[in-house]
Amino acid sequence: MRPVSLSFPRSCRMLRADEYAEVFSFRQALRGDRFLLHYGKEREEGTARLGLVIGKKFMRRAAGRNMIKRMVRETFRQMRELLPARDWALRLTKALPKPDRAMRRELAAEISRLFVKATRA
Repeated sequence: MRPVSLSFPRSCRMLRADEYAEVFSFRQALRGDRFLLHYGKEREEGTARLGLVIGKKFMRRAAGRNMIKRMVRETFRQMRELLPARDWALRLTKALPKPDRAMRRELAAEISRLFVKATRA
């Protein structure tokens, strides 16, 4: 049995604008209440890669944007082995107030649901 790496290396991140453009032009997405999970074509080699789009328009404070990014990265990191080898871009689509503990749980649950739904797509 091969040990599963739970790190989040550079090879698992979308870094360049053309990588994001390719995912968005593929026009396939899963919609949640507050997020839209775009995905690209399945790749023959490599692993799933993640890109995040959390704009100021929907979350004014940097601390809130960073908190959402941390939650998404952690969920992705735990589920990476289950996801198909394709590029994933998660976009915040609804304005959020300052997140409290209850909202953080809701957001984490929604992110998890989207990734679980993605394993079936």
